Amino acid sequence: MSFLGTGNSVLADPAGLDAAGATGTASRLEAKGVCAWFSRRLVLDGVNLVMDRSEVTALIGPSGCGKSTFLRILNRMHELVPGAEMSGTVELDDVEIYGVTQRAAQTRFKIGMVFQKPNPFPAMSIYDNVLSGLRFSRVRVPDPGGLVEEMLTKAGLWSEVRNRLKARGGELSGGQQQRLCIARALAVRPSVLLMDEPCSALDPTSTRRIEETIHEIANDVTIVIVTHNMQQAQRVSQKCAFFLAGENEPGRIVESGPTEQIFRHPQDPRTSDYVNGRFG
Repeated sequence: MSFLGTGNSVLADPAGLDAAGATGTASRLEAKGVCAWFSRRLVLDGVNLVMDRSEVTALIGPSGCGKSTFLRILNRMHELVPGAEMSGTVELDDVEIYGVTQRAAQTRFKIGMVFQKPNPFPAMSIYDNVLSGLRFSRVRVPDPGGLVEEMLTKAGLWSEVRNRLKARGGELSGGQQQRLCIARALAVRPSVLLMDEPCSALDPTSTRRIEETIHEIANDVTIVIVTHNMQQAQRVSQKCAFFLAGENEPGRIVESGPTEQIFRHPQDPRTSDYVNGRFG
């Protein structure tokens, strides 16, 4: 069992980062024997999962089974929680992200996160929101205007905001704010993008646009998404992992595999019950 520190900043890196560290090439992510504790209570047990490059992997299962905890472990945000511990390994293209030579800020630069609730900087302009992650990480951008246009285009937002880039990020609708957050995450050119229920607070039209964005960027970045929407999981992912926790038991992966198999020919009856709406 390894005990994790809680003092690292999510964005800032005292040593600074250079633009060469952000290649924008999708990577393979693999978890091996991952366990997690909160205040010494085991909440996640023995998770093994391969998240292939340029694919969308959906994490499904009832609330409280460890999906979001697992997602936070994948970019070292779990260690920011007081009392949090973990064991096992997480490899990004065969490099252990918790290795002694790996800095947390560098890991989060390569493995980005989009949260459940849109969190743009409300008083900051749309333009500056897109560049904020790079600026906080002290990365110099030779053509910031071109980068802003490119990332807003990838996030499916450019046509809606191109004439008001100086407007505050907080003035956008909920769906637009979430796409702005996606643009901000993509601006550092991560190789993996983690998404924790990115559509749970959005209307159906905004949800559809976020799903379109996922399809549009999937070739450039590996995506891991937590969702409780079974239809969404089927629409956006190529692979699914079904998490489940028993009473007073930690969360585990019951079954994982191609999305079509999980929904049409699951191997475990608990998987069949969940994806067909018989519990959860």
